[in-house]
Amino acid sequence: MRLPEIKSALFRNALRTAAIMLAFAFIGTLLLASVFDVTRAPIEASEKAARLSLFKEILPAENYDNDLLASQVTIAPNALLGNRLPSIANVAKQQQQTAGVILEAIAHDGYSGDIKLLIAIRADGSISGVRVLAHKETPGLGDYIDIAHGNWIKLFDNESLEKTAAEQWQVKKDGGQYDYMVGATITPRAVVKAVKQALQFYQQNKQTLFAVNP
Repeated sequence: MRLPEIKSALFRNALRTAAIMLAFAFIGTLLLASVFDVTRAPIEASEKAARLSLFKEILPAENYDNDLLASQVTIAPNALLGNRLPSIANVAKQQQQTAGVILEAIAHDGYSGDIKLLIAIRADGSISGVRVLAHKETPGLGDYIDIAHGNWIKLFDNESLEKTAAEQWQVKKDGGQYDYMVGATITPRAVVKAVKQALQFYQQNKQTLFAVNP
């Protein structure tokens, strides 16, 4: 076989290989897109159900009659909430009257990093419930802030800035009223501070929060 013929054969083989690879890539992309379309709705439904279930833990369903997921306010970055990116507040209403709000807050001074909180506050400024959404605290020591490991987080139930003096919003080691586990003071100190600041944010912004129309 002469050199031009060899070059021509190699070129044809290269084109054939490229075409096959392109076809496989195209088919693979179609398959991935199809799988995504099929699974997207169930995944979104599952995520919504999980979030609503968590909402009900901190704000009982009988306290509102609207769709919490549809009743949202975007919160710009705010030092009191610790959100460095925009976050979402969900507003609860009952018979068209504001019943409360669910805020996300982040404590950046945890022992092992950020502690993300979900805080439900009633219209009167009292706390309905608090849950830890995410944390990296030491297992068996600082993780008692998580409801899965104990009831410490329920110490905030029914608390408010009116009920508890400002100086009491600290762990007992610092002169406040909140218990803590010996050897794990930093974690609860960060959570107490974050919850207090969320209440302060609520006081300063409740008119804006309650202006939402689902």
